[in-house]
Amino acid sequence: MTFSPAPSPGTRRRIRLEIGIVLALSLGAAAVYSVIAIVNRLTQDVPISQQTATLNPSLSDRPVFDLIYQLLDIAFALVPVLLVLYLLWQPGRSPFRRLGFDASRPGRDLGAGLLLTLAIGLPGLGLYFAGRALGITPTIVTSGLTDQWWTIPVLILSALRSALTEELIVVGFLFTRLHELGHGRWPVIIGAAILRGSYHLYQGFGSFVGNVAMGIVFGWVYEKWGRTTPLVIAHWILDIASFVGYALVVAWFPGLVGT
Repeated sequence: MTFSPAPSPGTRRRIRLEIGIVLALSLGAAAVYSVIAIVNRLTQDVPISQQTATLNPSLSDRPVFDLIYQLLDIAFALVPVLLVLYLLWQPGRSPFRRLGFDASRPGRDLGAGLLLTLAIGLPGLGLYFAGRALGITPTIVTSGLTDQWWTIPVLILSALRSALTEELIVVGFLFTRLHELGHGRWPVIIGAAILRGSYHLYQGFGSFVGNVAMGIVFGWVYEKWGRTTPLVIAHWILDIASFVGYALVVAWFPGLVGT
């Protein structure tokens, strides 16, 4: 990746303000809630190993309104992604090209994404089960939706939302702006990885460690290739496997998950 010349003091203030606003509207806010959630878990009478963290919960007991709420939730969650693309847009410089989020090399990006999926997926599962064995991770239910015709499409869209928001904001936007402020490669990689882990803390300490490790790998890959497309592909596949896989197990083998 290339580094820009040192910005003026006024530009530095504007960049810091941009970062603060974007994070307050998106994953920074999620990190604050997640830290409070883990404190809440740790201070309950029930051990954290006997608690449950539900991803993609149902938002209404009426299926048609649940679908409407789910789609609205996904759509509004993507607004900060549009904001960072707007903030990175410059005359003659596409924000998509700046973030390496385009279709200029589809085959290589797909192959790299699949490789990252394998590199992250199996260790991630291992960390989850290790956390469960150590009693520091709750049971994670990756889909709290009822069995409807729209359940799997919504879970796929939810996985895409997570991939886009995390990789384009925490990696693409944050790395770009922090480098413009003069921060070095590894401080940015480590800082962004800790942020990634912090907004997953509500899932327990195993998920925190796993996501910090994922953030370090993804950050290193982005610094090396300057492209977020492989990261989005890998993240999307991992979340589809997690979200949809759980939903299918609930539908086909309910006894395995105690439903």
